Amino acid sequence: MLDNTQIERLEADAVNSANTRQPLYAARKKIFPKRASGSFRRFKWSVMAITLGIYYLTPWLRWDRGPFAPDQAVLVDLANRRFYFFVIEIWPQEFYYVAGLLVMAGIGLFLITSTVGRAWCGYTCPQTVWVDLFLVVERAIEGDRNARMKLDAGPWTARKLVLRTSRHAIWLVTGAASGGAWIFYFADAPTLVVEVIKGSAAPVAYVTIAVLTATTYTFGGLMREQVCTYMCPWPRIQAAMLDENSLTVTYNGWRGEPRSRHAKKVLAAGQPVGDCVDCNSCVAVCPMGIDIRDGQQLECITCALCIDACDSVMDKLGRKHGLVSYATLSDYNANMAIATAGGSRAVDPSLVRTADDSFSDRLAHFHIRKIFRPRTFFYLGAWSAVGFALLYSLLTRERLELNVLHDRNPQFVTLSDGSIRNGYTVKLLNMIPEPRAIIVTLQDLPGAEMSAVGVDRSPARSFTTLADPDRLKLLKVFVRQPADQIKGVTQSFKFRIEDEAGLESAEYTATFNAPEIAR
Repeated sequence: MLDNTQIERLEADAVNSANTRQPLYAARKKIFPKRASGSFRRFKWSVMAITLGIYYLTPWLRWDRGPFAPDQAVLVDLANRRFYFFVIEIWPQEFYYVAGLLVMAGIGLFLITSTVGRAWCGYTCPQTVWVDLFLVVERAIEGDRNARMKLDAGPWTARKLVLRTSRHAIWLVTGAASGGAWIFYFADAPTLVVEVIKGSAAPVAYVTIAVLTATTYTFGGLMREQVCTYMCPWPRIQAAMLDENSLTVTYNGWRGEPRSRHAKKVLAAGQPVGDCVDCNSCVAVCPMGIDIRDGQQLECITCALCIDACDSVMDKLGRKHGLVSYATLSDYNANMAIATAGGSRAVDPSLVRTADDSFSDRLAHFHIRKIFRPRTFFYLGAWSAVGFALLYSLLTRERLELNVLHDRNPQFVTLSDGSIRNGYTVKLLNMIPEPRAIIVTLQDLPGAEMSAVGVDRSPARSFTTLADPDRLKLLKVFVRQPADQIKGVTQSFKFRIEDEAGLESAEYTATFNAPEIAR
């Protein structure tokens, strides 16, 4: 058993451990990323231009659907409960298409992460794109890293006030532009922009712009990397998606260590020295403010700007690229084993980069054989299966639907001639933006005839009605059957509808009720 002294020591150790425990949240320390240049930075510029271009321009694209439907190519029509995407029109009951796309997006994210790490975070995440855009504004107004750090540390002067005011004003305008573009997806863009300018738009439009302006300004301008570190769940989930064959941005310590800023002196002293000259260029360009040389970290979004920074330093020193590179854990461990055993510090041939390498050449150095492995095949298969299922359903779906409700009270009426009549509410759904003549037919009920309220014709086994484009048509239909033809208390029969062109049809099985005495 423990004596009192030992117990007190353990309690003191527990208190000291609790006092030194790192907090779950740390106050933000300002980061001043340096402007990077290189293949990955150019790739990020391209992605930013494409993604922002799609976001801002898509609501203005037109698509002719005829005179009975909106001509905006992509439109979420909440008033009429429709979603238009070029030639595709989605109704509320077809929301499973949207759910399927979300499933595909999730599986695709797993696939990308298991192969090339957090590529989504580094290149296409909206937070990353808008932070990049806000940094462009910041650098254009206040200068690059050293100038911004000097300005931030200096006293408030008229110049500093003007620069800071200008920066935040442009950030707010950028945020307002993001909110303004978003509302155009929910109404006709040319019409809505005029209404917004005139002040006659719906209040929800201005509220949406205000909310998105505030969030874009706050997340992209003020919080930046803290959104990725504390608010986004993906950094914590992505670890389960990675394995030893996943490509991630890696500092190849087997080649860079021991690092030194005075390599010649160290070599002259007979000490080993690596290729890293401890210049901190990789740290200076990092938008997350981390040191990639510390290994894989939750904050790293694998934007690869540190690769560009390190490669530029290697060019100046006349050394090969790849000290910081996309690499797999298996490659890293293999090279580390060689270095530890006293082998050559030469870069693995699959990772060799020279100053003449093009971006496509660099991508070719990735281990394709390791990307295509059972895990990625599973993700790719699941993703493809969901996609083909959605595509098949989309190509074979009917755009004409039928639903029938039997009257509850009364369930049947006995007419003066002894025949029995049942009432039904027939719902015809025309799901195309064109009017259609619909033929309604009665099947499998011997001797029965029907009549519809508003259809000017005598009772018969079929009639024709006009369905408006993209509308639900309600019909009150009465079905009458002679007493001598009734076969039981309940009989099943079908309503069948088809358009006059014979392209689509639908059926609904209903029940005809009769009293016991009618048999």
